[in-house]
Amino acid sequence: MPACCTMRAKASDMHSKDCVKVAVRVRPFNKRERDAGSRSIVSMVSSSITIQDPREPQSRRSFCFDYAYWSHSGFARDRGGLYVPEEPGGRYADQDSVFQDLGEGILENALQGYNATLLAYGQTGSGKSYSMVGYGPNKGLVPKLCDRLFQAIRENQDTRQCQVVDLLSRGSRNPGGLRVREEQQRGFYVEGLRTVPCDSAPQVEQLMEQGTRTRTTAATHMNANSSRSHMLIILQLKQIFSKESITKQSNINLVDLAGSERQRSSGSEADRLKEGTAINLSLTTLGNVISSLADVAVGKKVVHIPYRDSVLTKLLQSALGGNSRTVMIATLSPADICYEESLSTLRYAERAKRIQNRAVVNESPTERLVKELKAENARLLQRLSRLGQEGRRANDETKELRQLLTHNELQIRAIQTLWEQHLQEALKDWEQQYANITQERRMMQMHPYILNINEDAQLSGVVKLFIQEGEWDIGLCDSSQRSISIKGLGIQQRHAVFRNEQRRVTLTPLAGSKVIVNGNAVSQTTELQHLDRLILGSNCTYLFIGYPSERGGDDWSRYDYDYFQSELAAAEGIHLGESSAGSSQTDPSLLAVFYDYIKLMPMVAEANQMSQELNKGVEFKLEIKNLALSDSKGHDLEKEIAVRVTCMGRKQVWMWSKAKFVNRKFLMEEAYQQHQAEKSGDNKVEGLSTAALPRDKDPFWDPVEPLLLGTAHLWLQSLAFRIPLEEQLEVLGSEGTEEAILQAQLVPCTFTGLPLGEDDILIDPSELLGRRLDFQLVLEQCCGLRWIREARNRGVQIGFRLFDSSQPLYSPAVWHNVNPLLDHRVHFASLHTSQRLLDYLQSSAVVLELWGLQEGCTDLISSLEGVRMTTEGIFIIEEAGPTHTAPVDSAEPSCSVRVLQQDLEELKSVNTSLRKENHSLREQLNAARNGGDSVRGRSVRPSCDAEFARALKVFYHSMTSVRAQLQRLRRHRPSEESDLLGLRLFVDEQSRLLRDFSEQLEQSVSTLKQDVAAIVRRKRERSGIWS
Repeated sequence: MPACCTMRAKASDMHSKDCVKVAVRVRPFNKRERDAGSRSIVSMVSSSITIQDPREPQSRRSFCFDYAYWSHSGFARDRGGLYVPEEPGGRYADQDSVFQDLGEGILENALQGYNATLLAYGQTGSGKSYSMVGYGPNKGLVPKLCDRLFQAIRENQDTRQCQVVDLLSRGSRNPGGLRVREEQQRGFYVEGLRTVPCDSAPQVEQLMEQGTRTRTTAATHMNANSSRSHMLIILQLKQIFSKESITKQSNINLVDLAGSERQRSSGSEADRLKEGTAINLSLTTLGNVISSLADVAVGKKVVHIPYRDSVLTKLLQSALGGNSRTVMIATLSPADICYEESLSTLRYAERAKRIQNRAVVNESPTERLVKELKAENARLLQRLSRLGQEGRRANDETKELRQLLTHNELQIRAIQTLWEQHLQEALKDWEQQYANITQERRMMQMHPYILNINEDAQLSGVVKLFIQEGEWDIGLCDSSQRSISIKGLGIQQRHAVFRNEQRRVTLTPLAGSKVIVNGNAVSQTTELQHLDRLILGSNCTYLFIGYPSERGGDDWSRYDYDYFQSELAAAEGIHLGESSAGSSQTDPSLLAVFYDYIKLMPMVAEANQMSQELNKGVEFKLEIKNLALSDSKGHDLEKEIAVRVTCMGRKQVWMWSKAKFVNRKFLMEEAYQQHQAEKSGDNKVEGLSTAALPRDKDPFWDPVEPLLLGTAHLWLQSLAFRIPLEEQLEVLGSEGTEEAILQAQLVPCTFTGLPLGEDDILIDPSELLGRRLDFQLVLEQCCGLRWIREARNRGVQIGFRLFDSSQPLYSPAVWHNVNPLLDHRVHFASLHTSQRLLDYLQSSAVVLELWGLQEGCTDLISSLEGVRMTTEGIFIIEEAGPTHTAPVDSAEPSCSVRVLQQDLEELKSVNTSLRKENHSLREQLNAARNGGDSVRGRSVRPSCDAEFARALKVFYHSMTSVRAQLQRLRRHRPSEESDLLGLRLFVDEQSRLLRDFSEQLEQSVSTLKQDVAAIVRRKRERSGIWS
């Protein structure tokens, strides 16, 4: 009785207003987030949630919802496997708490005759499936709702029927899917759905399992993962109250939406093509519908609500703004690396809670029709009795009425027998399913088999393919009795052969097929061991389960989808999952990139397979952007995943971001499925491809544009001493490959461009403060350009920026030459050298970017907007004082005057210094005539200073070479063939020692330079020279 009261209290709260109720649930960290060292950015007080921007800790957003569940921490696992609060009354929200608030209210509304809907929304892996379905003993909303529904049925003797609608037909499916129709009375509905009666919660769960199995198979056949599909479960509850002659019928819609991160744009990059895949479109459309309904709720005038723009919103029309009482549960991760997705989920949920619905109690159309037909028959019988009394002149009318009466009676009989037919069909289906389940369980205890592994853990382990004794072909073939039929990208007609002989199972790939065992491609017969990982084709992943005697008590759960992809990445030389002995913990940013890498690996494999089958001639390859690159200070750049796209025929190359590639991949799937549909429609034509798409709509093509090939660092420290520098620089690609050798110079010069001599070298850089500094950056030649070696119709440019320059400058483009002469010279000047510029010169490098040009793309042009220049074409990097400089054209006269004034001041300073030195030399000369030895020694100090300056010049040249050598040693890694643990440990240790050596050497040299400069300065001050 108390439970019933609680349920009704919750229900009354829910239907006091017909508005969408919104609940938010925060899950614990998963393994990926724990390994990445994530921290929580979400806090919760009562029903209010606050999220913090990890990049700007002061930036916080707060949201308030109807229900808020903290399931992140404060829980323990009891003996039965249930997750419960650590302390009685703790803040942890378990599955029972969520059901008491949401599930019981939905059930009570359904029992009262209202339609009820539960929407689960959030990014993939945020806990939607756990909240909706649950795991193990921790049952979710759906199974708990079914249990309580049938409990209510047993308690209420008037309730007779309950129906479950299975959205996936068991028979052959139309390649285009089922059609969504519209009727004035029913609204939108799906044509051809099966209606299966059942009378217990286990039957409902069994039907859901069947739907999951069909959904898994469909996802494999469509080359799509579960996060790109929505799941809609409809429970139809029909209640007949015989005493009151009332029939109530309600639909309970349980909706698990696709992963919300699929619809999140990159924010900084817009693809020229549309949003890829109907799933992305449906989520976007759902967002538009929610926004429009939210505007209506606050009184805004909305002309159109776009229900018809997607199948999803058509089916959810009654749930959103229609005849339903609706609850949305939004699940999110509290990890900082999921900030954008979590914030997007909260914003989505905030809009949804404003929606107002118009729910009414539903009367069954079937019962109403029976009543109407019976009433009409009664009227017809009265008319017949009256006509019989009036005589034969009414014979014709009597005949017509008797026909109508007979027709109505047939309709009544057909309607009344329809439910019995459904029951008989359902009973047959149930018996067949039970027989299949029993047979499957028996075979699991007799034979080895392979188990499907899916990105969505809910869909893993659903498909079991048994390997009985003898030889079995696996592939697309299904005509042979000894064949195992699978479908998917890259699967051949006969893909491989399983042999089960003497309790040993072997796998033999056939010619042209792709088979991977435990991360390594195999081409020969391989004996399989229990828990071996198999990948067939592009991405059909299976776990091999051996004979029952081999199984033991192994934990199979660790072999999830990420495990398969990590194994593949390790085979490619990407080892970030484990830290070796003696080394520090893996950098969390690198770990995040690693998880992105393994996430995209199967998608890249599928894209390559589709390109091959569609004859596109395009190859996709994953790269880690900025893996070996650093900024002007030598600090590592932020790593991110990019996809290198190469058109093999034209030798055109593009670099796509992760977001762009994912969008294009969905569009490729649409093109591929269209190709498959055309191919199946005309089997006589071999190699049939889709109709030629216009190039601007082809997802495999993009307009060519300049490509960043790599960078080189030219360190500026020598300029602080006015020492010229000439270097041969390695231009390194994103992953550390050598792209070219670049010859470059830094030449200190006069304001007219003449190089300074050795006498102009400074011992102490602080002497530059407040004075003018001129220098030239000279790009002489590029040698061994790999970019042009690969295709002669290409070109290159060099880009760079100095100090506070907002826009890069570019050298002229050179084409068709592997060793082009650049001969590009740029003059820079600081009119009043500040300490900030001096610090920049001593600690920074100019980053020289090598840009690759392709036939058809435009050259990169230097933007002079905001750049300060003199009339002679000298680029001003720093002016005297904080005076604001006007744009270039209006600033030229005043800039020239300032340059002349600086030159005049510099000449006056030099003249004063020369006079002082001349006076000092006269005194030394007089002392020398008197024969003083010590004075004679002092008279050669200027020549000593010149020697010391020349020595400094050599020293800086040698130090630059040492720095380059150290950088090469840091990048040195063993080849992929040297994959031995001892070698890895040695290389890791060597890298650490070299890093320490580099830091110590640089610190020692820096200290030495400072000490020498201070000694020389003190000696000069004592001697009175240039004082």
